[in-house]
Amino acid sequence: MTDEQIIQKGKQVIKIESDTINDLYESINGDFANAAKLILKSKGRIVLTGMGKSGLIARKIVATLNSTGTAAIYLHPTDAVHGDLGMVRKEDIVIVISKSGSTEELLPLVIMLKRLNVTIIGMLGERKSKLGKECDVILDVHVKEEACPHDLAPTSSTTAALVLGDALAIALLEMRGFTAEDFALLHPGGSLGKRLSLKISEIMYKGDDVPIVKANAHIKDTILEITSKRLGTTCVVDDAGLLIGVITDGDLRRLLEKTMDIKDLRAKDLMSKNPKTIEQEFLASFALQQMENYSITSLIVIDKNKTPVGILHLHDLVKLGLKSR
Repeated sequence: MTDEQIIQKGKQVIKIESDTINDLYESINGDFANAAKLILKSKGRIVLTGMGKSGLIARKIVATLNSTGTAAIYLHPTDAVHGDLGMVRKEDIVIVISKSGSTEELLPLVIMLKRLNVTIIGMLGERKSKLGKECDVILDVHVKEEACPHDLAPTSSTTAALVLGDALAIALLEMRGFTAEDFALLHPGGSLGKRLSLKISEIMYKGDDVPIVKANAHIKDTILEITSKRLGTTCVVDDAGLLIGVITDGDLRRLLEKTMDIKDLRAKDLMSKNPKTIEQEFLASFALQQMENYSITSLIVIDKNKTPVGILHLHDLVKLGLKSR
């Protein structure tokens, strides 16, 4: 095949699968709403099962459901008839995925599930099939053709099942009123969880680690404070301890480029007034966004009285893998 033929084949596959999704869009009806309402009312878990490629799609849907507030597990059809059926309870709801609706491994499993009086939702390519007759609700994932030229390898059919699973999970998310904060509780480890849950108060420098000098502090003492705290900056406060300015190591360099006569200078002579500040109740991701907006590397954290209580440095946020968006 030439490069152009390869490109056209790739486009053809994408076109076939996108047409499948468009057909799926048109097929969403009351059965979808019924399935979502059954799941929402259930006091148990959602058990997904399927063989081969459908089993892989089932596992992906399980992961999506779990991460969006709906407890779900995967049950392998073969393992089920050899003891794993014990994980299913009568309050659970089972979603069976099958393109043909007559998958041999699923038929005996469905019969046993019926004996347990478990609600069964079929995500099927054939409504009028053996499995379809046993399901309480059928979600139609029929496809006109697979993207495979031999119409054999599951491609369009698995795409349809995956997209419908996503649609069901997000519909349930909305129905539950599942918030970004809820999402963060289930994703504490990654950058997403950090972006949604990590607060400034949890990672800022505080106490003796915060560089602070009085307005009348000699420039030598100011330099020592910046150097010893290793944050490249220091807060400048008045006699009441309220923030009135900030001095960075960049300010010092620019001063020395102009003059070496600094023996009589005080912190107030060099400080930048009205520094960028933030309160500790905000999310760290918001602080990072502010740093990016103002092209600064640190933010002074203040309380309601404008007393500096901490400092946040860009490098620490980057080390945490935090992203502003």
